[in-house]
Amino acid sequence: MFLLNKKLFRHFDWINFFLITSLACIGLLFIFSATYRPEQPFSIFFKKQTFGVIAGLFLYLICSAIDYRTWIRLGYFFYIVALGLLAFTLIKGSIGMGAQRWISLFFFRLQTSELAKLLFPAFIAHYLQTHKMTEQLSFRHFIPLIFVLLISTFLILKQPDLGTAIIVFVSGIVLLWMANINKKFFLYGSLIFLMTAPLSWNFLKDYQKKRVTTFLGQGKSKKERYQIEQSHIAIGSGGIFGKGILQGTQNRFLFLPESRTDFIFSVLCEELGFTGAILILLLYFILFVRIISSIFIMQTPIMQIFAVGLTIHILLSTIINLAMVTGLLPIVGIPLPFMSYGLSNLWITFISLGWFHSVSTQKTYVVE
Repeated sequence: MFLLNKKLFRHFDWINFFLITSLACIGLLFIFSATYRPEQPFSIFFKKQTFGVIAGLFLYLICSAIDYRTWIRLGYFFYIVALGLLAFTLIKGSIGMGAQRWISLFFFRLQTSELAKLLFPAFIAHYLQTHKMTEQLSFRHFIPLIFVLLISTFLILKQPDLGTAIIVFVSGIVLLWMANINKKFFLYGSLIFLMTAPLSWNFLKDYQKKRVTTFLGQGKSKKERYQIEQSHIAIGSGGIFGKGILQGTQNRFLFLPESRTDFIFSVLCEELGFTGAILILLLYFILFVRIISSIFIMQTPIMQIFAVGLTIHILLSTIINLAMVTGLLPIVGIPLPFMSYGLSNLWITFISLGWFHSVSTQKTYVVE
């Protein structure tokens, strides 16, 4: 049963809504710039993303208006469906750029791994709520959660999608920590990870190994290092105020690969310069500070776990993408939330923050 939050507009967070809308609109501007061609100014990517932003804002408002406890119940069962979709993707999914990550749905492709980022927090929150989470909850109660997290990570790795698998796994570990799982789990888990790390290298795909070695300084400029070096040129050539919209040479002359997706921040830096980069970083910073501040004053552990799970993947994606395009981390194919082209990631981000808003607006209420 859908429980409408009647206090939505009285407690609506207009500042967060403004921040989210601003980031999405700035992202639209630079997708337009990254895909602009004189013969076709408004590309199909720009049109799809425009539709995605408008639909995403509606999804945000709808998700905000429904009681978060309804989302927790529904999300628990939908996650079981999501696991089935992850398995189905490996069998019948669409292939693109050497990966099998999508299911074709009419005019767009659904990246099924995005569903895991959204639904796992609901799955773990409902499970803990059902088992009346306390500090004395024994380790055996966490075994199903650990098993589901490992299965999810494995299915995403097989697509292969290392970046999303890392985000899902790290997010799950953080939620288990918050749920007061025995801390020996992390000690033994860390030891196992360190012992098996050399063996894990052999399970990486060749292109994944090249990304790591390129990050460590190997590779040729016109081959393995081409993408990151073009990104550095784009970022550095922007100067203080940038070259202007549609005036970025790395972007306009197609020197920068994946400019509309993973490297959209490089396009922004080239065309708006240091000033534009600071503006974007400030918008993200204010958004995340407000989210974290809101989580701290939520009344129950379940609310906090659900809220952290909904937002940590957005925070991690932002940090990883910005570090990736500036050369501080290996390239792992993580989009920049709200700004990179891609309907699956865009809508999951809007829905996640809509669900978070539903929790946040009730943080001062008495929770039944």
